[in-house]
Amino acid sequence: MMISLGHFLSLGAALFALSVVGIFLNRRNLIVLLMAIELMLLAVNMNFIAFSHFNGDMAGQVFVFFILTVAAAESAIGLAILVVLFRNRSTVDISELDSLKG
Repeated sequence: MMISLGHFLSLGAALFALSVVGIFLNRRNLIVLLMAIELMLLAVNMNFIAFSHFNGDMAGQVFVFFILTVAAAESAIGLAILVVLFRNRSTVDISELDSLKG
């Protein structure tokens, strides 16, 4: 049995839907929200790689490297902000982080 483009696209769609459900169901924990956003980006990357492989073009795979770079920077900055908020407030609950003072 050969793995077709539809298999990769359906897996990417399932991962994307799982991350959207994770965002909507969990609006309280900031760490889970960041993980759901990362899962969403990885689902999009899987679709880019699948199209790139089945079309015989390297442009999609190169584009994935740029997305991974942005995702790594987003994770590093998000986790740094999360550590600062946890040190100041002793929680990662979003409902308790509604007032930020500069």
